[in-house]
Amino acid sequence: MSVISPRSSRSREETTPPSLSSSRPASVVHRPLRPRLSAEDRDVLWLYLLTRAALWTTVYCARWLFPSDADTRDPGSVLTPFERWDWGHFLNVARDGYFPAGNGPWDADWDNREAFFPGFPLALRAVYTVVPNWTAAGLLISFVAGAIAVLALARVARLHLRDANAGRRTVQLLLLSPCAVFLATGYSESLFLALALPAWLAAHRRDWPLAATLAALATTVRITGLFLAAALALHFVLTARARGGWRPLPWLALPALPAFLYAWYLHSRTGDWMAWKHAQERGWYRRFHAPREAWSNTWESAFDHVQTTGYAFMFQAELLAMVVGLALAALLIRRRRWPEAAYVCLSLWALGTSYWYTSIPRSTLLWWPLWITLAAWSLRSPRFRTAYFCLVAPLSTLFALTYMTGRWAG
Repeated sequence: MSVISPRSSRSREETTPPSLSSSRPASVVHRPLRPRLSAEDRDVLWLYLLTRAALWTTVYCARWLFPSDADTRDPGSVLTPFERWDWGHFLNVARDGYFPAGNGPWDADWDNREAFFPGFPLALRAVYTVVPNWTAAGLLISFVAGAIAVLALARVARLHLRDANAGRRTVQLLLLSPCAVFLATGYSESLFLALALPAWLAAHRRDWPLAATLAALATTVRITGLFLAAALALHFVLTARARGGWRPLPWLALPALPAFLYAWYLHSRTGDWMAWKHAQERGWYRRFHAPREAWSNTWESAFDHVQTTGYAFMFQAELLAMVVGLALAALLIRRRRWPEAAYVCLSLWALGTSYWYTSIPRSTLLWWPLWITLAAWSLRSPRFRTAYFCLVAPLSTLFALTYMTGRWAG
């Protein structure tokens, strides 16, 4: 796929992503979202569909070439490769609820399903009433949500970079990233982005009721919604200058409501206000450890031959993702992009203070400042773009195969 290179005469200000909270002309800050799909939006959706087709091609090949039993003559259902890991928890909640038949964390074999927020399972149960196959319903949610997410990401990128190719390039970088497979599975990343990115756009237009409502919906999907809410609140403080500018302030408390209601529900069933956190600790070793200790434990699992090679490789990916996240946070702070820096730093703190790192590579999908920053660099340097895709393409395929064949992928 050929991409037109930016004009060499473009100034540095045109290619450096500005802070969402920085002073800009009113015509830029209040630019409305276009209600209809532009030619650029259609290009983004075409790219999205092509990458979905490529992923399904990989799924088809993986079923035949890498079966769980080398002697089998039946590759199984085309949906089977998507029924891995966290999908089972989402399915159990959507189908049976959080505490079926009185079971719960007091049982020795409990699966700790309360570690997963209810937004995605509720959406799954709703779609299942129309699409009576759980896996297909989950994939449909991610497919539709992913399309909304990439459209919103493209618009965020264009607002920041103000380049004709910025939206397409940013989406391209995201969809071909190593963990992009999780945007197509029955996981919560796509649904979260489909709510979080429009919330960010609404904040850019200073439509705080809409931004807060979308952030609240995002919080029903993932705890990361609270980090988004913190970033929105910081942006609000930095931009509330005009008389009456503080009136929407109460709206910013709205994203905390879903988290409180979920904690209240779990308390009513378990007697534990921290049931969500305790489920994370039991199932995923997310008990607090100092950042240095978490790094050390992950390093040991990655390189000291205490894990099987497949798991050790994934711990190596966790370390690399943490380094990328720290570099991104430092860059955002240096550029004084305070709201985005707060969002990324809160994510890193939550992920980097467990016994060891878990799911950081997947979390890079939620760091839209990363993809906008990489897009800015690639627009300035065709060599960087070429190097990125050459290095990332094999990793993307490898992670997709790892997940689809049940060998874990973060």
